Amino acid sequence: MGVTSETKAPAVETGIAGEVLKRFRQNLQTYTIILALIVIWILFAFLTNGAYLSSQNFSNLFRQMTVTSFLAIGMVLVIVTGGIDLSVGKAAGFVSVMVAFFQARVWNTLLPDQPILAAAISTVIGLAVGTVFGATQGYLIAFLRIPPFIVTLGGMFVARGLILWRTEGKTIPANQPGFSFIAQGYLPDLVGWILAAAVVLFLFFNMFSSRRRKRQYGAEVSNLYIDLMTTVFFSILVMIYVYIVNGYNGVQVPVALLAIAAVVMTYISNNTRFGRYTYAIGGNREAARLSGINIKHTLFMVYTLMGLLVGVAGVVLASYVGYGTIAAGEGYELDAIASAILGGTSTLGGTGTVFGALIGALIMSSITTGLQMMNVPPAWQYLVKGLVLVLAVYVDVSFKKGKQ
Repeated sequence: MGVTSETKAPAVETGIAGEVLKRFRQNLQTYTIILALIVIWILFAFLTNGAYLSSQNFSNLFRQMTVTSFLAIGMVLVIVTGGIDLSVGKAAGFVSVMVAFFQARVWNTLLPDQPILAAAISTVIGLAVGTVFGATQGYLIAFLRIPPFIVTLGGMFVARGLILWRTEGKTIPANQPGFSFIAQGYLPDLVGWILAAAVVLFLFFNMFSSRRRKRQYGAEVSNLYIDLMTTVFFSILVMIYVYIVNGYNGVQVPVALLAIAAVVMTYISNNTRFGRYTYAIGGNREAARLSGINIKHTLFMVYTLMGLLVGVAGVVLASYVGYGTIAAGEGYELDAIASAILGGTSTLGGTGTVFGALIGALIMSSITTGLQMMNVPPAWQYLVKGLVLVLAVYVDVSFKKGKQ
């Protein structure tokens, strides 16, 4: 009996080790970008004598990534279908201008003593404007079959024109107390911990539901201990983040909103028919059509959802900047696309995750913040970000070739 037990133990260890190695190979690209983020933080911490990882800078870093992140998590599904959306930056800028217009020139007159109500109505208007903008582009792409590149390029010009029309070349203030809280406020420490607990619960729920779905469809299910260790690891990261920012002023309201949006988008991507159809279209559009997927309806919903997230980003942008300006949203579309690609979303379609897009946005924000703290000229900042993006696409293509 003793000999038998001794011979079984190594087999179990080898099985778990083999599972770990297999998981590492399958998610090598994800682990690579996480490692790159850690290296970036360590490098800038060294170059700034530790100031980069202070509680205040850490808090500002996550706040600054929120607008790009809202756009990036929507961009994932757009690129997964094999499309692109070049309009999201200026569309978010137009939303921010419209929100600022209502805050400064409408509600100040109609609701002078109701800042919370005014902020709530302005937010709803911003979400509606973004959703309509996205739905319009989605209709042109899905039902009229105009290429996404052309539609969204035109949308970018339209949004830029609408910004000039609404602002009349002037800056519109959007720094009213109730509205400013959306992007500049902080949650009490206890609320931050409650939010963190909710995110952790979702991580475990998502892990177990993913395992259940794999069994349901006859797919291979990974070792339970490996899944548990991975989920515990990310749960610890969430708790560490809350602990650090609570050392400053607490969890930022826009980061809390981003966490909610990310959870919802992750659920939609992984646990709904719409999400599965989206990835199926990106993987093989003809096969998706032959299997009965309504490609036109799915594409329309993808761009409409992108529009909704543009609305959220525009509201946060107006609240964060405090103004609606003619330059609102400039360059955000490039940061959003870069973040999605850095996070592992394939330019060839069919592959991408919300989590990866968040890491990509954090990398972009980390690089920008670090270079700014070192007083690096803007020209060199753009050069570095461009090189990082090209390198990410090269890595993506290399991974694709390796799997063929």
